[in-house]
Amino acid sequence: MLLRHTRKEIGERKAVSINPAKTCQPIGAMYAALGIHGCLPHSHGSQGCCAYHRSALTRHYKEPISAATSSFTEGASVFGGQANLLQGINNIFSVYEPDVIAVHTTCLSETIGDDLPQIRKKAQTEGKIPEGKYVIGASTPSYVGSHVTGFSNMVKSMIEFSEKTGRKNGKINIIPGWVEPCDMEEIKRMAKLTGVETIMFPDTSGVLNAPMTGEYKMFPDGGTTIAELKSTGDSTGTLALGEWCSADAARVLDKKCKVPCRVLDMPFGLKATDRFVDAMRTIAGVSVSDELAVERGQLVDMITDMHQYFYKKKVAIAGDPDQVIAMVEFLVSIDMCPVHVVTGTPGKKFEKRIKEITKDKGFEVNVKARGDLFLLHQWIQNEPVDLLICNTYGKYIARDEDIPFLRWGFPILDRQGHQYFPTVGYKGGLRLLEKILGLLLDRKDRDDPEESFELVL
Repeated sequence: MLLRHTRKEIGERKAVSINPAKTCQPIGAMYAALGIHGCLPHSHGSQGCCAYHRSALTRHYKEPISAATSSFTEGASVFGGQANLLQGINNIFSVYEPDVIAVHTTCLSETIGDDLPQIRKKAQTEGKIPEGKYVIGASTPSYVGSHVTGFSNMVKSMIEFSEKTGRKNGKINIIPGWVEPCDMEEIKRMAKLTGVETIMFPDTSGVLNAPMTGEYKMFPDGGTTIAELKSTGDSTGTLALGEWCSADAARVLDKKCKVPCRVLDMPFGLKATDRFVDAMRTIAGVSVSDELAVERGQLVDMITDMHQYFYKKKVAIAGDPDQVIAMVEFLVSIDMCPVHVVTGTPGKKFEKRIKEITKDKGFEVNVKARGDLFLLHQWIQNEPVDLLICNTYGKYIARDEDIPFLRWGFPILDRQGHQYFPTVGYKGGLRLLEKILGLLLDRKDRDDPEESFELVL
């Protein structure tokens, strides 16, 4: 349904969210779990919950998502799901033989009070977890947080694997946050060009962008191995990309194994990528490669050449906090004006950071954490913009208000390619600029009078 009846007048809303700019925690936990090699995510709740979580990821990645469920019925809903989970763990290891089962809770199991650590301990005591196999778990009720906090909670649970042997492995841990599989590949490529050995976790590259080979594999070749997760405790340091998705896990690892960590913005755009490359260079004690310097120069060149088309263009943006923060900084750096900024994930730090980035830039910014797309639409009605950046659900606003629309973030349900073409790093920055420029110039061509309809920029 289109949104033409959205009211321009903004009223106070405390008890209702309209068109939320987020989805539920278990989806993030499931995505993170898929970044472990040989891992089967498990939804501790009803079949309906698991079906929704799987379908949300399947529709975005256009890949079949494997996951198990405790299949709560009325009895489990009243008396608890321990028996279901114990039986499920036994069946999963017997039938599917994963290396890891990653259990995440749902609203139902959290509300009735299931004690996940206690159930895991009982499964171990009763011999339902085979030798050399593992069960990890995260608390992810949907009625708090968002898919971003669900991702963070599951990544934090991966620190259980880390071991400190006292022998440093010379590697850097990278916690990439919720980005596309191709973005994880690009981050690893940049590290390799810098001469840095890394352990990335989670790592969905080769899992959710794997090639079609004609041969079915229950568990794709990609993902962070258990051996790599154990080795994270011996790494030189950890780079956590994003305060919301990655920082908690990095700090837990620092506390457990004394692996020093740095929390950086996700490397979207020029400045954030510069900071990421410099952090790798500093920790590893290496020089930046000539190839990366060339890629950076190409991005700067495109910004310089096309600056007149970006200058003072107003932008509305909605998405996950870590991604939006870096994107807003990128837009400001090329003299665009992100005037309306929304994330569905809670956190006052988000609003403070956006205001810091846009301070003294010549425009006022509307920013809201735990906001929704209804509010974003109202802001746009009161102050129109030249570009909307959002996930697929922004298309309704874009159509109603006749705004050029860049699909970016999660989920993207009606387009393809986001899992194959990165938007992080210098190469990713070029792709973002190309997409933004194409949208703005397409609109210019549509609206220009004949005397301004030119072949050459």
